[in-house]
Amino acid sequence: MIWKLFFAFIQVGMFSVGGGYAAIPLIQDQIVNIHQLMTLEQFSDLVTIAEMTPGPISINSSTFVGMQLNGIPGVLICTLGCIIPSFIICLTLAHVYYKYRDLGGLQTVLAALRPAVVSLIGSAGLSILLIGIFQDGIVSVANIQYVEIALFAICLFLLRKFKANPIAIILGSGVVGTAIYMLI
Repeated sequence: MIWKLFFAFIQVGMFSVGGGYAAIPLIQDQIVNIHQLMTLEQFSDLVTIAEMTPGPISINSSTFVGMQLNGIPGVLICTLGCIIPSFIICLTLAHVYYKYRDLGGLQTVLAALRPAVVSLIGSAGLSILLIGIFQDGIVSVANIQYVEIALFAICLFLLRKFKANPIAIILGSGVVGTAIYMLI
C-alpha cells in the first residue's frame, strides 16, 4: 500500500496545475475513486481539516491522508510524493520563465492554461459545497443540511460584502455551528 500511496501522490504533485485547491479533485480521484482507500465523507472531513491548518492545502491533505492510512511512514511517503514533482516542475518552469518571459508565445500558453486552472478550482469547490450542504454529498431534498446552508450563506455574505477576516469567519462558524448543534 505504501507504494500505491507514493505513486498516487506523485500523480497529484505532477498534475495539480493551479495550486492546492486544484489538487483536491486529483487527490479525491486517487484516494476515493481509484484506490477506494477512504469514503467521500472521510475525504471531505480530511479536506476540511487540511484547509483549517496552516500551510498549502495539497501538502496538508497528502499529510493527513498518509497519517490516516499508514501512520508516520504514510505521512512521509504521501508528502514526499506530493512535493517532489512540484519541486522539479517549479524549478524547471522558473528557469524557462525567466529565460523566455518576454516571448509572446509563452504569454499565450499561460493565458490558455488559466481557464483549465479555474475549472479545476471550481470543480473542487463544487464538490466540497455539495458535501457541505447535502448529507453524504447525495443531492436530494431529504439530505439537505439546513444549518450548513445557513452558515454557508452567512459566511459568504460576510466575506463578500464586508471583506471579513477569513480566520474570524472560520472560528465564528465553528463556534456558532457547535452551539446550534448542541441546542438541537
